This record gives sequence, structure tokens and C-alpha cells, in this order.
Amino acid sequence: MSMMNDEEYLPLRDVVFNTLRQEILTGKLKPGERLMEIHLANKLGVSRTPIREAIRKLELEGLVIMIPRRGAEVAQITLKSLEDVMEVRRALDVLAIELACERMGQDELNNLFQACENFNNAVKTKDTRKIAEADVAFHDIIVLSTGNARLIQLVNNLSEQMYRYRFEYLKDAASHEMLQQEHKEMYQSIAGKNKTAAANVVRKHIDNQEEAIIRQLRLEKNDKRSK
Repeated sequence: MSMMNDEEYLPLRDVVFNTLRQEILTGKLKPGERLMEIHLANKLGVSRTPIREAIRKLELEGLVIMIPRRGAEVAQITLKSLEDVMEVRRALDVLAIELACERMGQDELNNLFQACENFNNAVKTKDTRKIAEADVAFHDIIVLSTGNARLIQLVNNLSEQMYRYRFEYLKDAASHEMLQQEHKEMYQSIAGKNKTAAANVVRKHIDNQEEAIIRQLRLEKNDKRSK
């Protein structure tokens, strides 16, 4: 675990929080793993106070849960929490892409085309983090083009909660080709101002992600049982 140089100006508790959060979101700290204050303090070279503060903030975000007599653990990725997030995300993404069909200007459309290319290039690297970042960047252009501050805020909040699920999804190389095709269809439907096609591809996009993540979660559950 290394703390990033570009965060040196942040208070120590924030650096610790960001570091632990990133470890959880990318799966380095696994669901169900205990967060031992002394162990983490030694690992990060800090006192236990910023560790304790970071764990409290992670609990508020739902990434950590407190278990009586056991202490802090990384929250499990449950089917119910996944379905709840996806249900809301589906509705907001449909709204965002419909508004993008009306409002996206040529410069943003050019950026969206470039974001498609960037995603395709990220896929070639086979680096899950780069693929995830390129995927987020693509969707950000669509959401920002709506110019609706409330919608942007809500989608950003859900994106944070989605990151763990999305990371699981993007670990699966079989999903990459489908994502490339869906991004292309999204771009084409916005360029053609075709709201119906845009809404349909977004629904398909979310449904495919949900199915793939559920499949992944079940596989991991079965792996744990067989060990």
C-alpha cells in the first residue's frame, strides 16, 4: 500500500481515507476482510488516530461495517445492494442520454468519439484500472453534457457506489468487446439525436453489467464454499 505523492498537501486522515478507499474499491482489500488498526497503522506508517477516522468515514460510505466484538470489516458486495444501485442507475442513465441527445454540442460529440477510442486503447492494455477510468470518462461526457447539476451530482454519487461492482465486471475480459460495441451505439444514437435508440442501448448496457456482476458474485461465492 503506498500513499500517493500528489496527496501530500491533504490532511493525513484524508490521505489514509483515500488510500484505504482505493484499496477497497479495487478489491485489494476484499469483502469480509478485517481492518486491523495496528496492522494498517504499521503498514501505512501512521498513528492509529487517522486510521480510526478513515474507518469511520468508510463506514458512513457503506464500504465498511462494524461487527460487534470483531471490529471493522470491508462490507460484502450483496445482490440486494447491487440491484438497488442498478435500478436507480438505469433510470438516471436513460434520462442523461435522452438529454444528451437534445443538448450535446459538436465539441462534446467529438470528445465522446475520442473517449470511445481511448476506451478501445485501454482495453488493449488489459489493465483493469485503466479500462475502468476510460469507461468512467466516456460516461462522464454524456452526463456533463446535460448541464443538469442535480443529475450530475446524483450520478456521481451512484458512480462511487458502483465502482466496486464495475471493477468486478471489468476484470472479465469477455465483457470488453460488448462494452466497446455499446459505447459505439451510444455515440451513434447521440450523434443522430435518436432518443429511443439511446435509451434502449443504455438499458441493455446496464442489464448486461448487472447480469455479469451477479454471475461473478455467484462464482466467487461457490469458490469460497469449495475451499
